[in-house]
Parts: sequence; structure tokens; C-alpha cells
Amino acid sequence: MNDSEDDGGAPLRPLSARSVVLSLLLGTHPPELPVRDLVRLVEEFGVGGSTARAALSRMAAAGDLTRTEGGYRLSERLLARQRRQDEAVHPRTRAWDGDWETLVITATGRGPAERAELRTGLTSLRLAELREGVWLRPANLRRPPPEGLDGVAERLVTRPGRPAAELAARLWPLDAWSRTARDLLARVSRARRPADRLTAFAAVVRHLLADPVLPAELLPPDWPGAELRDAYTEYQREQAGRVRAGGTRT
Repeated sequence: MNDSEDDGGAPLRPLSARSVVLSLLLGTHPPELPVRDLVRLVEEFGVGGSTARAALSRMAAAGDLTRTEGGYRLSERLLARQRRQDEAVHPRTRAWDGDWETLVITATGRGPAERAELRTGLTSLRLAELREGVWLRPANLRRPPPEGLDGVAERLVTRPGRPAAELAARLWPLDAWSRTARDLLARVSRARRPADRLTAFAAVVRHLLADPVLPAELLPPDWPGAELRDAYTEYQREQAGRVRAGGTRT
């Protein structure tokens, strides 16, 4: 059995040295560590010291990391990724009054690359596409209006005519998300080695990024979103302890 497998479900993809470094820094606030501590921490996950140092150099050259006086920190591009990850783990919500946030795409003549970039951006905002050019979600998130959409989309507040829970089930694969979340909770409970746990929790973060964060009344029974977030938050505390200890084992 390799570092990315357990005794249930499909194998998770193993983490490279680059992925281990990113996982550690994305979970660290502020996201900067001395070289010595980074190398020690990465070694705990089965990556050799020379491999870790080579990965750090390559990542700095590629613009993933910025060299500081004594170590490395995430680049500005990856700081945005850390903010998205933090929001996925601790989404800011408000009481839902039945309104839906709706974006209607009004721009025309956009090329395939621009359309794909727009779709990715709207999906990252936890919007779902009802039909071509119409994106919406319940208005239960605390966030500023999406940026960069002036002249591209019209932002509306609507109340669809069909039942809200029925519409949510059409827009998002809620049962599939729940099943995967339960599988991930089982994986992390079985994982013992540091590399196995890091691999499993990296998958947890990816899955949380796809959580639509719907109002409770629109979710299936026993929705595991909060349980998955709690598990990851506890793992973050564990990792923060390792960082504070300078990479020593706990």
C-alpha cells in the first residue's frame, strides 16, 4: 500500500514535494517559514531534504514562492488561493430570507478561453448555471459583489418560482458531494502516517472548495459539511503545533 491508498475507496493521488510544501504554507498564517523549518517539516512526510530544497528553488523560480531573508513565503498569486481555501473552511454566511443571487451574462463575442475563465470564476463564487448565461445561488453568503464583471454580467436579486430545495438539487450534485465527504471522513479517521494524513486532508480541502454552502433548509438530511470542516480545522491545529515546534515531531 502506498502513501495515497487506504483500505477503502479509490486511491487518492499522492503528493509531490511541491504539493507538500504548498499544503504546509497554505495552512500557515502568515504563510512564511524559514528554510530549515520547511525542510524539517517536509521530511516528516517522506520527502528527502535534498529533494525538498530542490523543490523550494524550483517553486521560487516558477513564481510560486517568494524568497525572504531567512526562508520562503507564498507568492501574491498563491495568497489569493490561500484566501479561497480559508473561505472554504470557514465560509461567512447570513440568515437566508429566500432571495437568490443571480448573474445574467450580457457580454457577447467572447472567445473560448475567456468563456472558460469566466465559468471558472463564477464556479469559484459558488454560483451554479441554471441555463446558458444564467448563474445563481441562494443569497446567504456574506461577501462583496463579485469583481471584474462590469460590462460582462447583470447582477440581480430574484425569487425563482419553483421550490427552492428542488432548484438546489437540480443545480448541485448534493448526494454525490455528501457521499464523497463521508468517504473522506472515513479515510482521514483511518490514516495514521503523516504522509497519508496530509494526502487525505489535501483532498478534503479540494472537496470543501466545491461545497455550495447552501442554507440548511435546502440541504439533504445529515449533510456532512460541518463535520468535514471540523475535521480539517482540527488537523490545521495539529499542523500549526508542528510549525510552532520548528518541525519537530509531536
